[in-house]
Amino acid sequence: MADRTYTYDTAKLKDFGKDRMRFELGDTMVDGGSDTTALTDEEIQAALDTYPKAWKRAKLMLLESLYRRFAYEVDTKTGPLTLSLQERAKTWRDDYMALKKEVSAESCSVPGFGNGAHIKPPYFYTGMHRNERTNS
Repeated sequence: MADRTYTYDTAKLKDFGKDRMRFELGDTMVDGGSDTTALTDEEIQAALDTYPKAWKRAKLMLLESLYRRFAYEVDTKTGPLTLSLQERAKTWRDDYMALKKEVSAESCSVPGFGNGAHIKPPYFYTGMHRNERTNS
């Protein structure tokens, strides 16, 4: 198995790459490796490679992975320490659902809408029931 890497460079946030995706997902605490970071560099890069020209779809893929992966964690209380792990999964699921709705709405848009390229006569029109033989 290949080594997993966890890196984050704020100087690269302008580029649509791994570091910006980490920033948008809020997965930036990479110093602790797998203890503090939800995604590996390789997972992020795989999503970006799967959708090279569709940033939101790559992000959607990662959000789905995150909320499904952490959905199994349960809230824990040990003495005064309380860990609300379900809240983390819920947050990523809410982000996933909002982005899914946005991506779905964008994919339903009609190409050329608004530029007149697809205009056809309307199906219903004034006088469509008029009988031309009787002039009524």
